[in-house]
Amino acid sequence: QVQLVESGGGLVQPGESLRLSCAASGSIFGINAMGWYRQAPGKQRELVAMSTSGGITNYSDSVKGRFTISRDGAKNTVYLQMNSLKPEDTAVYYCNADIVTTMFHPNRDYWGQGTQVTVSS
Repeated sequence: QVQLVESGGGLVQPGESLRLSCAASGSIFGINAMGWYRQAPGKQRELVAMSTSGGITNYSDSVKGRFTISRDGAKNTVYLQMNSLKPEDTAVYYCNADIVTTMFHPNRDYWGQGTQVTVSS
């Protein structure tokens, strides 16, 4: 089955940068979209950035100008470059992908287990 594995989380100081990676593996026929969500303690999960199969990207207002999402289609991998990090960026970041496993199955969402990003001085 399909699995998403995130990496790159950690502890950084405000203003510093971090780069997250998420690699999808398993039975993959096609990927319609890959992106990132995050959830801070006591808050709802929110979309951070998304990249569609057509190359369209979408960012939440809170990260526009600071975060950049990119994809490597050959590797089924999505990246999130996070610059000028703020304490309010602290959250568990979850990789999300809309994947078609076979031509006989509908597409569905898959999720990684999350990687912790902590921004603190």
